[in-house]
Amino acid sequence: MGEVFWILVSAMVVNNFTLYYFLGLCPFMGVSARVETAVRMGMANIFVMTMASLCAWFLNTFILPHAPYLRLISFIVVIASFVQIVEMVIKKVSPKLFRQLGIYLPLITTNCAILGLALFQTNRGYGLIQGLSFAVGAGLGLTLALVLMASIRETGELSDVPSIAKGMALVLIIAGSLSLAFMGFAGLLSAT
Repeated sequence: MGEVFWILVSAMVVNNFTLYYFLGLCPFMGVSARVETAVRMGMANIFVMTMASLCAWFLNTFILPHAPYLRLISFIVVIASFVQIVEMVIKKVSPKLFRQLGIYLPLITTNCAILGLALFQTNRGYGLIQGLSFAVGAGLGLTLALVLMASIRETGELSDVPSIAKGMALVLIIAGSLSLAFMGFAGLLSAT
């Protein structure tokens, strides 16, 4: 049980997909203008990551053990299918959120964080519980990064920021600072 907890914490904080591996930057830069939208995008990512993890485990265990060359295309098809389901559900349940997320919702399909999750999980040899813990931790880490960025951007709108640093320049400065802060966690688990 302790190993599962450390996999979750490691994926969420120490090896954060967005701030450590630089995966999932498209929604990180684009959807992180408002905290409310960032949280909802994070929840959609957590769902897709968890389902992709479950399917990656199933595919690797039962279907692809003798055909590893089909792994990548299989993962892409599974991820695209789940994103379409999430997109249809959000469009039906909350049209306002669907409009707020805009193009970034279908871009979950090509989100390298989700494909990276499936590949990392496979390469590390995680079982079902370990893989699900890894997926939830990675999703929570992506949500944490989105919320942190959104809260700083919202605060920045109320601050006196020089005009040369407004817009994407400020977003990149914030992203770099957050990444440096999370890089400080790199030795955390190896010290314990």
